[in-house]
Amino acid sequence: MTRTWTPGSVDDALTKIASTPRLVVALDFDGTASPLVAEPMAARALPEVKAQLERLAALPDTFVAYVSGRSMHDLREITEHTPDSIIALAGSHGAQYWFPGIGDTDTPGDTTQEGAREELWAAAQPIVDRYENVRLEPKTFGMGIHTRQATPEVEAAVFAEIDALVAERFPLWRRRAGHRVLEFSSRVEGKDAAMTVLREHFGATGILFAGDDVTDEDAMRVLQPGDLGLRVGPGESAAALRVDSPQEMAALLEALATERAAGRE
Repeated sequence: MTRTWTPGSVDDALTKIASTPRLVVALDFDGTASPLVAEPMAARALPEVKAQLERLAALPDTFVAYVSGRSMHDLREITEHTPDSIIALAGSHGAQYWFPGIGDTDTPGDTTQEGAREELWAAAQPIVDRYENVRLEPKTFGMGIHTRQATPEVEAAVFAEIDALVAERFPLWRRRAGHRVLEFSSRVEGKDAAMTVLREHFGATGILFAGDDVTDEDAMRVLQPGDLGLRVGPGESAAALRVDSPQEMAALLEALATERAAGRE
């Protein structure tokens, strides 16, 4: 059962994860580090979230990563990532990685239809163009259809048409539905795969993963007893804790950083 954490409160699960020997703090970006915005590429992490992640990443045996459905190119832009960053990136739902001191890391995986993404874009764009305030986002392994500025009626109609198109011509592609977005990918990895990669790469004894959307539940469901799942906002979740907003996410990260720093003095 997911219980609500309120700023300033003490929670045994947070205390436990703060004391794990090697900690990975992994955050979804949109809706978790950043508020949801109408224009997806305008998203930026809240300054208070960014400050606490940098504080955590500077602590011994503590590693920070963004885990997003965004392609690596777009994830770098919205996170304002630099080549000397100490924050790792997992893009395309765990199909792409960048690690401090290493750079981009290829992740082996099979695509369901090699080379078909341009065909998908070309087939989907005329559908998108017929609807107001709907946007197609090309991705490394597929596409996203964004409807954040559209009416619910428009969203339902365009999603139905895109679903029919993909079912007919790209039936093996993985479908994901999130907050005002419908995605399709030729790769099958989800954020569950990212948890495995991050755990192995950093030798983590515990992972704190936070997310706000349906796709984040892939990661929540594979967390182990020494980990902690955190849901941002409403919705059914396998997470142990919940906060109401990215602003409260920042407060929780501050509490985590303070407790972990104190344990390493």
